[in-house]
Amino acid sequence: MNERDPEWEKSLITKLAESSLREQKRARRWGIFFKLLTFGYLITLLVMFSNSDISTKNISDKHTALVDLTGLIAENEVASSDNIVTALRRAFKDKNTMGIILRINSPGGTPVQAGYIYDEIIRLREQYPDTPLYAVITDMCASGGYYVAAAADKIYADKASIVGSIGVRMDNFGFVDAMKKLGVERRTLTAGENKALLDPFSPVNKEANPHLHTMLYSIHQQFINAVKEGRGDRLESETEGLFSGLIWTGEQSLEIGLVDELASAGYVAREVIGHEDIVNYTVSDDLLDRLAKRVGATMAGILLRSESQPHMY
Repeated sequence: MNERDPEWEKSLITKLAESSLREQKRARRWGIFFKLLTFGYLITLLVMFSNSDISTKNISDKHTALVDLTGLIAENEVASSDNIVTALRRAFKDKNTMGIILRINSPGGTPVQAGYIYDEIIRLREQYPDTPLYAVITDMCASGGYYVAAAADKIYADKASIVGSIGVRMDNFGFVDAMKKLGVERRTLTAGENKALLDPFSPVNKEANPHLHTMLYSIHQQFINAVKEGRGDRLESETEGLFSGLIWTGEQSLEIGLVDELASAGYVAREVIGHEDIVNYTVSDDLLDRLAKRVGATMAGILLRSESQPHMY
């Protein structure tokens, strides 16, 4: 029997390994191709459905308009003043809108953004005096959320809703002691003695702190004035802690005048406005924009997973 040639065996094993690797690469490429093809098909379907969708804003029947204010009231958020004001203007402008529900579920936001919405509601109510606007609170209407709600004709809530928090806050942190323990030296250069006023790595500026408190008190007073103007005599202004930042349930809020009645959006549309057909005017991201973001993230994940498989080269 002939002895085996070691070089021949080595060459055979090498060829088999290379062939196996080629097949693995080919399988991965085809896998990625079919995944891309599937996503392309889904995108096409979504585009077709979005193009064939009838915009609810073109409904010709009389209806109740709905605008959702959900989440943080801040720039570049879903509940930014731009989005809410745009939706409210469209709702008021529609001649078939018999009344508007501003459905609120928000922990608050910036006083500027909330103030923009409040002022615009007051203006729109004056421009369209025959179209009532009601705020309906779901889970929460706190701080800037209540700032906005105070501009409505009436405020409705659930008995378990969280309402109030009429106050202003400014958050900051201090890491001075931690830096000392770590032996870290802070080196900050400024032009203007108070430029680094809120630097968390520097000690509290006791001389400038009164200025910050005055600023917060001023904004707080603007908030209080807006609530008093919007709620008028309905507000039990003598309630202890009313403007201190405390929160109440919807049931408690009814007693102290923060809300007018306990009811849902459906009830208000049906029994108060008298038109239970609801058209949602809420401004949201364009379907294709949302799709592009999701597809981009998903495709990156597919490619990463595909390339993360064991390789031999």
